[in-house]
Amino acid sequence: MTSEKKFKNNKKNYKAKPAGKQKQWTGKKESVKYTEKKKTDFKKNTAPKGEQKKAAPKKTEAKKPATKSLCPVHGKCGGCQLLDMPYEQQLKRKQTEVAKLLKPYCQVEKIIGMDDPFHYRNKVHAVFGHKKDGTVISGIYQEGTHFIVPVDECLIEDQRADAIIRDIRGLLKSFKIKTYNEDTGYGLFRHVLIRTGYHSGQIMVVLVLGSPILPSKNNFVKALRKLHPEITTIVLNVNGQKTSMVLGEKETVLYGKGYIEDELCGKTFRISSKSFYQVNPVQTEKLYGKAIELAGLTGKERVIDAYCGIGTIGLIASDKAKEVISVELNFDAVRDAIANAKRNGIKNVRFYNNDAGVFMRQMADAGESADVVFMDPPRSGSDEKFLSSVITLHPKKIVYVSCDPTTLARDLKYLTKHGYKARRAIPVDMFPATEHCENCALLERK
Repeated sequence: MTSEKKFKNNKKNYKAKPAGKQKQWTGKKESVKYTEKKKTDFKKNTAPKGEQKKAAPKKTEAKKPATKSLCPVHGKCGGCQLLDMPYEQQLKRKQTEVAKLLKPYCQVEKIIGMDDPFHYRNKVHAVFGHKKDGTVISGIYQEGTHFIVPVDECLIEDQRADAIIRDIRGLLKSFKIKTYNEDTGYGLFRHVLIRTGYHSGQIMVVLVLGSPILPSKNNFVKALRKLHPEITTIVLNVNGQKTSMVLGEKETVLYGKGYIEDELCGKTFRISSKSFYQVNPVQTEKLYGKAIELAGLTGKERVIDAYCGIGTIGLIASDKAKEVISVELNFDAVRDAIANAKRNGIKNVRFYNNDAGVFMRQMADAGESADVVFMDPPRSGSDEKFLSSVITLHPKKIVYVSCDPTTLARDLKYLTKHGYKARRAIPVDMFPATEHCENCALLERK
């Protein structure tokens, strides 16, 4: 049976079978009596005279087979901590955790789960290396290390991306391209990053090399496109530094436009290799829909989209707001955001390449104000400097989109001590099979 058929069978019966009961250790030491055994003649099956007894049959307990994981490398790569837990149980666990953390501040509503919690990641990264015998491998770093765990297919990654990565391994062998060695700094090929459009079907392949020269690059691109004609663009990224960062600064487009487009909440977005874009498009539409619902926009509001990235939340909210001011520190993301506004014919959104905290403080100093602030910080949350700048601007509402309930609770504690009351929080399961959970929360000025 192929791995794909196995997966489909597992997918239909996703609830993992409980593992067999383990004998509980009592903490007491068992005394063991050692006696000297008399010699026996195993050939004749005889013992010294007077001690010939029929051997009693050994009592054996039928061992229950251990529950087989859905993934052959589960527990090694560290990417899917909850993969073998039934999905309903995953949701209950996350609901309980979020409710416990946010209970001191606001009501937590029922978590929004996925109908199909598999193959949702539209961004797939694979690190490349080789075995001692020179065999090319690709996969993911083992958690907390730089040891590569070989991966052929992943149950949370886009299947098209996994197939492309497998074939790139074969092409490296055919073209005799050496993979990069972190210890020696020798070798060329480091990583592959693939981004896929959920609605558009477009696919970007980013080849990350240690130097800008890819041997026989034209033939390599042709060979890859022959195997996968669905690829719409191929980008060569150069990362010559000894760093844990995947992408370097310099890029060259080898084929196509150098970016892909996809649809989200009725808007079309341009996505480049370095742009921040949520990895689960199905759940992102639910998350952003809830965030805009919490804002309660009427068409008269002045809205700030802090940490705007490529402009997703602000552009989606623009239909229901009078004006949107979007701020982002990453220049590449701002460039994409401006292109996205033009692509969608949106004219009531302005973009600024600046630190959002500094920008809002400058607005407050200039006597400017805002009705609603959307904030979608990284997993580490926001620091007090940023939060104080939000408070200085004095918006009526703050809609906080968070990918870590722990840092969300920490930031709610600060905001509720400085003039705001948390009203509602809605968990959204953006990352099935993992311990992470996205949330959006509404705060209103007291």
